[in-house]
Amino acid sequence: MTTRAIDRARAAAVDMLRTARVAVRPDEIAAMEVTDLGLGDFKTVGIQVLVYENNDRYCAKELILLPRQTCPEHRHPPISARNAGKQETFRCRWGEIYLYVDGEPAPKPKARIPAKYASLLTARHEIVLKPGDQFTLPPNSLHWFQAGDKGAVVSEFSSTSTDENDVFTDPRIRRVQG
Repeated sequence: MTTRAIDRARAAAVDMLRTARVAVRPDEIAAMEVTDLGLGDFKTVGIQVLVYENNDRYCAKELILLPRQTCPEHRHPPISARNAGKQETFRCRWGEIYLYVDGEPAPKPKARIPAKYASLLTARHEIVLKPGDQFTLPPNSLHWFQAGDKGAVVSEFSSTSTDENDVFTDPRIRRVQG
């Protein structure tokens, strides 16, 4: 992504955080991750991540998705005999988020599944999160999510986040980019 595209996405994310009444500091804004996950299709696939804390016990983040932006299918596998993988709770703060996990497929999903990614989004059981709703995923759960028409701000509370260990269904994705 170009610096200009990152700056525009960061500004849009900050506007959404303000609309959601989530107070953030300038240093947090400057450190916000803006990523297209290496696919070069940011409008469709991407995410903005603001990390408040990530240590050896827990992690707290804000996930900001622009309108209809998708965080692609992935899971957080076991890391070691003592670490079963990341367990995470998503709490919708603003907008609407369509979360997909394994289970009975939704007959009429609210997400607009992009044709070129449809075969890579296999979890089809739909959970709709509106402001105040939350859902907890156990470790190693296959999942993906998409924001509604206005976008979404989602707080994530989890065990330690080790993004470099995430396993994506799409082998082209680079979660941690260098």
